[in-house]
Amino acid sequence: MADLNQLNGALAHCVDADTGRDYLAMKAVRELAIDAAGAVSLQIVLPYPAKSREAEIAAQVQAALGKLDGVRSVAVQVSSRIEAHTVQRGLTPLPGVKNVIAVASGKGGVGKSTTAVNLALALAAEGARVGLLDADIYGPSQPLMLGLQGQKPESPDGKSILPMRAHGIQAMSIGFLIDAEQPMVWRGPMVTQALMQLLNDTRWDDLDYLLIDLPPGTGDIQLTLSQKVPVTGAVIVTTPQDIALLDARKGLKMFEKVGVPVTGVVENMAMHICSQCGHVEAIFGEGGGGRMADEYQVELLGQLPLEMSIRLATDTGKPSVAAEPEGKVAAIYKAIARKVAVKIGEKAKDFSAKMPKIVIQNT
Repeated sequence: MADLNQLNGALAHCVDADTGRDYLAMKAVRELAIDAAGAVSLQIVLPYPAKSREAEIAAQVQAALGKLDGVRSVAVQVSSRIEAHTVQRGLTPLPGVKNVIAVASGKGGVGKSTTAVNLALALAAEGARVGLLDADIYGPSQPLMLGLQGQKPESPDGKSILPMRAHGIQAMSIGFLIDAEQPMVWRGPMVTQALMQLLNDTRWDDLDYLLIDLPPGTGDIQLTLSQKVPVTGAVIVTTPQDIALLDARKGLKMFEKVGVPVTGVVENMAMHICSQCGHVEAIFGEGGGGRMADEYQVELLGQLPLEMSIRLATDTGKPSVAAEPEGKVAAIYKAIARKVAVKIGEKAKDFSAKMPKIVIQNT
């Protein structure tokens, strides 16, 4: 009859494909037990969402434990528990939000907003509670991408705003509050004030992750975000093109200077695959995102093709992950999303919400 030591020994050889570590080292094994009849039961609780891989993980563990002498059956329950993780010094997580992820690029036109919305949908598809804040005050695009253009959010008390909902995520944008053709002719202080109001006055409902789709550049909004908003990590989006990489490096260095860890680089439009003949061509260059990741010792999270379906999907208000959840593009976004979540999950946990508040009163 196998005992707990033998069970643990077998589990030590079960390596998680997303983290590269075994489930014991990850401290993901819970309630491990074996009864007199040889029935084994346990839970695998992951620190990141991985709904699409739960059946695969359960089968992996069942196969490993089922080989042991005396084991008659193995019942595995796989789930995720996402915690709040540390942010910049002096800041604490937002109410209703465990982790904030900034999606940034130094240059416009590299597909950052498309990447942000698809990563948000991918995290939600993997089982997380996700929100998306469109921080581009001058040119908000998320209302169109989410199919919410022309709709207005509700305010239950005249002070706070309920987030809009689409495709299983919560969303907020200045685009919900103004006419689509109204230009925002505002100076920097007004823009940053508007961003903070959108962030703080929205009633985010128990989010595991809030993704912030930043405008291009390293200006007022980016500095406000890094100084006043508790950001758990940042994702840099670029194309392989040298001019895009030049600006993406500036964005990465900005986050480094303000103490926001960069979880990795996403290389968009990495290659074009001809829809007629299947020929693969690196229109914007090759390997630029990988070289940048190596240079700054961050991870290349994934590479996305230059594909018409991605553009068509966002233009019609149903991004690729929602339009074709089992498609190859959605699979790439989900893999990137899991890598981002794994990086976040490896950070130290934030316990500020669990600490008692000390109040001094005159009596």
